[in-house]
Amino acid sequence: MDKVNGVVIGAGVVGLAVAKALIQAAPLGAKDWLVLEAASAIGTGTSSRNSEVIHAGIYYPRGSLKARLCVQGGEMLYAYALERGIGHQRCGKLIVATDEAELSALQAVLTKAQENGVKGMRWLDRSQARKMEPELSCVAALHSPNTGIIDSHGLMLSLQGDFENEGGLVAFNSAVTAAVCTSKGIVLHMADGSELMAERVVNAAGLTAPWLAAKFEGLSHAHVPAAYFAKGNYFTLAGKSPFSHLIYPVPQFAGLGVHLTLDLGGQAKFGPDVQWVDSPDDLLVSVDHEQTFYQEVRKYWSGLPDGALQAGYAGIRPKISGPQDVAADFCIQGPAVHGVKGLVNLFGIESPGLTSSLAIGAEVARLLSKTGN
Repeated sequence: MDKVNGVVIGAGVVGLAVAKALIQAAPLGAKDWLVLEAASAIGTGTSSRNSEVIHAGIYYPRGSLKARLCVQGGEMLYAYALERGIGHQRCGKLIVATDEAELSALQAVLTKAQENGVKGMRWLDRSQARKMEPELSCVAALHSPNTGIIDSHGLMLSLQGDFENEGGLVAFNSAVTAAVCTSKGIVLHMADGSELMAERVVNAAGLTAPWLAAKFEGLSHAHVPAAYFAKGNYFTLAGKSPFSHLIYPVPQFAGLGVHLTLDLGGQAKFGPDVQWVDSPDDLLVSVDHEQTFYQEVRKYWSGLPDGALQAGYAGIRPKISGPQDVAADFCIQGPAVHGVKGLVNLFGIESPGLTSSLAIGAEVARLLSKTGN
């Protein structure tokens, strides 16, 4: 049986960021690391179906992993993108209250942002907001200058390059189906019938991370959360966007509302909404939601023309909290929690996972660097 120092399961943005952090932290002679990816390319799951937004850390509960790793990760991501020449733009965003009843919720967002250490947040009255975005309909807004956008595929290619330059190998079409946790290491069972032993394993399988963890013999099922799937539909705008900032409504339960984001070419898209589904494979845009999108967008852009929305794409949030639950925090579960030496499970890494990816990598490296882990 082949044996390696470590394996990261999943070549999405988080898996690649974790792999980069771990191999760069490994001493000379211990850089025999693999990323095992079930698909034929990097970033084909959640990482390829998001808004590509660099979040500032505004919405998350004080002291949560999401709050801490988003603020830390955003700073790391901007610095990394600048250093590596990855396309990005610190365009800023406006969070808008479209009627008086939403003002208290908008104030709560500002308070939470300040508690999380988000810098530069500013309250705007209607005239100040309209001065920044003349087409905007609102009674007040918050300006977040540190929110931005990034070329997520360019980011993943760079992370892959850093990992491979240190001697790591990304293996595609390499699905892990089960594992056995032993005192000598973790034996991974592959879909092709082969086996591989690793001293350290990080389960960064995204949507299937809970399913895979349940297949680890020696890991108590008490440490494996239930998986829930919240689909997000996106519609694109036909024609030029009248906005230069990202536009977000006041947050809604389980999501951030139907917001407007931009890509690096200035093309606008709207979404995601929240649609609970039974399967992570449900990736068709629900076109029957189109009229709901028009209604939601026109709350902050009354000038949206009829026929301007086109079905774009859909993605699935890898949630570990259900439709009636308060949104769960990131779950970065190491040996101190589950007792299995060398194993870290990443559960529920939904938004702001992209923004937090480099900070998550540093966190996993810290967990596995502890004596005995």
